[in-house]
Amino acid sequence: MSAHFSASRRAAWLLAVAMMFWSCTEAATARRAEVQRHLKKLNKQAVKSIKSPDGDIIDCVHISKQPAFDHPLLKNHTIQMRPSFHPESHLFYESELVSKKKLPVQSQLWHKNGRCPENTIPIRRTKKDDLLRANSVENYGRKQHRSTPNPLSAELDLLNENGHQHAIAYVEGDTYYGAKATINVWEPRIAQGNEFSLSQIWLLGGSFGEDLNSIEAGWQVSPDLYGDDNTRLFTYWTSDSYQATGCYNLLCSGFIQTNSEIAMGATIYPISRYEGSQYDISILVWKDPTEGHWWMQFGNDHVLGYWPSFLFSYLADGASMIEWGGEVVDSEPGGAHTSTAMGSGHFPGEGFRKSSYFRNIQIVDESNTLRDPTDIATFTEQPSCYDVQTGNGGQWGHYFYYGGPGRNSNCS
Repeated sequence: MSAHFSASRRAAWLLAVAMMFWSCTEAATARRAEVQRHLKKLNKQAVKSIKSPDGDIIDCVHISKQPAFDHPLLKNHTIQMRPSFHPESHLFYESELVSKKKLPVQSQLWHKNGRCPENTIPIRRTKKDDLLRANSVENYGRKQHRSTPNPLSAELDLLNENGHQHAIAYVEGDTYYGAKATINVWEPRIAQGNEFSLSQIWLLGGSFGEDLNSIEAGWQVSPDLYGDDNTRLFTYWTSDSYQATGCYNLLCSGFIQTNSEIAMGATIYPISRYEGSQYDISILVWKDPTEGHWWMQFGNDHVLGYWPSFLFSYLADGASMIEWGGEVVDSEPGGAHTSTAMGSGHFPGEGFRKSSYFRNIQIVDESNTLRDPTDIATFTEQPSCYDVQTGNGGQWGHYFYYGGPGRNSNCS
């Protein structure tokens, strides 16, 4: 009786183990299939592919085959190859950008090994490992909810709950039709793979609840997203406070790229060194008053493309707040602060060649003209961890230094 009972229990245990193994195998097979489907959706057929020195593959995809056109509302969209107006020059076809003497500009690492032909756009190829690092295939390329700093809220504890920390300058109280800045480029230290550090411009509309509209552009270091610690050009958009809409770069349908030379998500080269050579990038985002689309420019002469106006509710009319500055994710458990750096990893008081800066910050007004902002305010959750200091004057116009090391003797 005892032997029979023992054999029955052993058989049941073996059956349970077999079922568990079968279930795990089925789940793994389903995940592999899901990853392959998503890779096929993201990685469009290339006219030419370029291997970057950093290991990236840049696919030159025909402009009409880019991910934006997976969007149902863009199926019959006619690509607008250039904006009808430009805030630096009024009618774009008369732009000084066309005749301006070319100066050395910030480059991308993949340019060392080639360029994309006309009528194509460069797209960083998504790899299987990129998707496997994400907590789910569905969430790949998306920010977490509530990652935008709300300097008008007194609920700092609530802001810190999601682990995002900021050091920003901002303007609000008017309607804005664009923003510009020249951003110092660094390679901040990232303490953990699921954290990031970025420096960017935010153009915001709506409330900081469930309906926030945001367009974002700048540079970031994000091991989770890219699999390395390289400093990369990025964009982001959302029309529902990071819930179901929007993504980084071209990782979903939305942004329409028209430029064949600059790849979203590609490594920026070279970068600044402490007490050494300094490098910066210029970013301008503005609303075309004729078509209503939001355009982005990188440097002095690379108009990259646009976010169609129909993607947004509040931003279809204009932005109600502009923010410039840094953001990090702090995922340290137990209340200890992360040592992920923001900017150069040094506080604003150290100044040029040591602390990171934004210079020549400007807004685009209702007459489609770039002008200096008024009533600039600053915001940071924990100035002992990351801080911001503004200034004004000289060739830098309105500027600020920002950032910090994270965890230190005054920030723990």
